[in-house]
Amino acid sequence: MTSTVLEIQLPAPLLRLGISREEISNRVAEWLVLSLFVEGRISSGKAGQLLGISRIEFLALLRKLGIAYVDYTEDELADEWQAVAELPGTGEE
Repeated sequence: MTSTVLEIQLPAPLLRLGISREEISNRVAEWLVLSLFVEGRISSGKAGQLLGISRIEFLALLRKLGIAYVDYTEDELADEWQAVAELPGTGEE
């Protein structure tokens, strides 16, 4: 994958925390991809591709970071539970 060089300004104390320039670059790329995913601008497959990992690895990253893969509204969640309740064998007998 091709890359572009961008110049960013960071507080100098970040480098004094023992974080390498490479790690900062990786974290900035990860943060950008995660934020685009959360905003719904890219899919999990595209996000994984941009980070050089599989979709499954990206989903594991979301879980590790506590980011919801599916983010239902209360109404959407209620609809899902209603649909589950209507499945054969799940209703009252």
